[in-house]
Amino acid sequence: MPRRRPPDLPTRLPGLILRALTPEDADAYYALLDRNRRHLSRLGDYQEEGDATRAWVRNELDQDPGPHLRYGIRLDGELIGRIDLIAVDPPRYGTGYWLGQDHTGAGRATAACEALFDYAVRALGATDIFAGVTHGNDRSAALLRRLGFEPVADFAHYTRFRLTRGQSPPRRGIETV
Repeated sequence: MPRRRPPDLPTRLPGLILRALTPEDADAYYALLDRNRRHLSRLGDYQEEGDATRAWVRNELDQDPGPHLRYGIRLDGELIGRIDLIAVDPPRYGTGYWLGQDHTGAGRATAACEALFDYAVRALGATDIFAGVTHGNDRSAALLRRLGFEPVADFAHYTRFRLTRGQSPPRRGIETV
């Protein structure tokens, strides 16, 4: 039985779209990971991605994500990052996201998160979305706060954030951050 492909999700930024990350993306995803190894693992998170081999990437993308959503963040067709929605206990979800270092600071992660979280609320009935942010990753914590997330627990290496509403994250104008 063929896998159900989730819908493409446009964002408020021209040329920025979320499209399912599939086995056909293995070479592009590996190249993106390879260019960003230090960026991904500098705070201790995304260690597997920082150590990724071509075989690991192929295996990762060949796995059916099941009820989870695995999206590539694309700018004018180029794969520039990844964002996931993890079906922890629907209507409660988790999320993880990252952008290649060359694409940070232009509002792209915020726009990608807005699009995915809006879809989660609208189409999946999400009431809660959780994210863990490694201590020291101030930019990710600020992004989540801008979207209405609040810190709910502190652990040894990360802070857990939670968006808890039956509505979409607030829409913002174009950012200059």
